Amino acid sequence: MSNKFEASKTNEDNGDEETQSKDSHKVEKDLLPSIEISPHEHKLQYAYALWYSRRSPGKQTSIQSYDQNLKLVGRFASVEQFWGLYSHLVRPSELTTHTDFHLFKVGIKPMWEDEANQRGGKWIVRLRKGLVSRCWENLILAMLGEQFMVGEEICGAVVSIRFQEDIICVWNKTASDVATTGRIRDTLRRVLHLPASASMEYKTHTEIQPLCGGYKDTCDVVAVLVFRIFCK
Repeated sequence: MSNKFEASKTNEDNGDEETQSKDSHKVEKDLLPSIEISPHEHKLQYAYALWYSRRSPGKQTSIQSYDQNLKLVGRFASVEQFWGLYSHLVRPSELTTHTDFHLFKVGIKPMWEDEANQRGGKWIVRLRKGLVSRCWENLILAMLGEQFMVGEEICGAVVSIRFQEDIICVWNKTASDVATTGRIRDTLRRVLHLPASASMEYKTHTEIQPLCGGYKDTCDVVAVLVFRIFCK
């Protein structure tokens, strides 16, 4: 299992301004070696990467600066590798405000511009303080255990620590697939132990981008549109 990597980036200047403009919106992939699994380990269906980010509140950032702010904490492809990494992590409730953990499948970066995310969206759950660590653990165990039962649709999950409340999101590939987003909603409600009356908000990435005009603190402006959910 790898624990700390720096992104390997390639910058090319071909003198074509139009091409450069288009390329500036592409997500550069991290060139990392494959994850080795020993014979005695229990392989997960998908390999995952855990990212960490921290941003200044209210500060809007560009795609490039957001990408550079993402720090790869580690990767894993088996149950044993996951617990080896997770047991050394700070719990979300102990993180400082305006920090995020992003747990995404290997090959998908936690950015709207990633090809796997461009036509997708996310379920947004807002939590009162004191609940985030339990809810986050329940969510990632359900995700690793394939409890959502939606095939390759799940891209990853994000936990965001804020001043008065915390936010958990689940990203999926196809926002237009109502049946799939509905199944993700129902599973999320179950694993987080949300009451049946709790309201949840689904936002497509194309909806959120015009509202934010960039990466602005995980789009906190969307908070006005989202019902507050309190886990019981």
